[in-house]
Amino acid sequence: MNIALIGLGMVAATHVHAIKSAPTLHLSGVLGRNPAKTADFAARHATRAFDSVQQIAQDPTIDFVILATPPNARRDSVQLLAAAGKPILMEKPIERDFQAACDLVHICAQAGVPLAIMLQHRAREASQALKAALEAGDLGDICTVDLRVPWWRAQSYYDAPGRGSYERDGGGVMISQAIHTLDLAIWLLGPVRSVQAMMRQTALHHLEAEDWAGALFDMQCGAFGTLLATTAAYPGGAETIVVQGTKAAAHLGSGVLEISYLDGRKTRVGAEGATGGGADPMAFTHEWHQSVIEDFAEALRSGGQPLASGETALEAQAVIDAMQRASESGQKQQVQKWA
Repeated sequence: MNIALIGLGMVAATHVHAIKSAPTLHLSGVLGRNPAKTADFAARHATRAFDSVQQIAQDPTIDFVILATPPNARRDSVQLLAAAGKPILMEKPIERDFQAACDLVHICAQAGVPLAIMLQHRAREASQALKAALEAGDLGDICTVDLRVPWWRAQSYYDAPGRGSYERDGGGVMISQAIHTLDLAIWLLGPVRSVQAMMRQTALHHLEAEDWAGALFDMQCGAFGTLLATTAAYPGGAETIVVQGTKAAAHLGSGVLEISYLDGRKTRVGAEGATGGGADPMAFTHEWHQSVIEDFAEALRSGGQPLASGETALEAQAVIDAMQRASESGQKQQVQKWA
């Protein structure tokens, strides 16, 4: 399948490596904001430099588009691509807030255009193994869940124009980093019903939004949980999800799943790997992106559902929206539903 990549920021090289590592996929061209930089990027990766989103939308050889622009620079592109019938695989988050994200999902749904989101933690071997164990009832009834994202970013990361702002990104650590772990927990365990939260800036960073967030939440499955996410935990560590059931406890972190059963048995799946939790945000393998891109291509071929559809990705954004409202009001907030 032929792919066009729109957005040549930090994650663009990861997408290129992922596409070039997939035998049935081909990078047919790229588009960035700066024509000179686009031409240079295209030359370095032996592909075409597109002039506009409209040119991509009108190109009959393009099978789907990867949209990797900042969240505030997507709506016009989505409208053009959807109107032209081009399927879209979009970087997370969908948009800066829940309602804006819903609007983009609606645009694609009304045009009958497949939309998937790059939530690559769902594709990891350990994540898939925990999903299977939960669906098989191996952990029993789920009682509690604990999410931890103890990451680190230097101030230079937030010195980039717009980073950590509401206008460009929609917030800080929750929507830009911890959304992956939150989405994974929801994908594994089901929706969050309500949250209480605090979202703050520490003295370690200067940014508009939060670099620290804490929450208590109730889940539809009957479990209740805790979340702590930050980019102010030097030198940074791996994110973790700990699930306690009536039959076993599961620990998911660094690409490894460990299940400890109450009868003494233990199982282990996966291999340790970096996840970008330290000073280098790109310190992770392109293989997870490759899995999501290949999954989307297969969904287009078969007419099936992608691993992370636009609709399912809205769940995490709804929780982040509720966390922001809870932090501002000091009151428990219900999580909105997409309709």
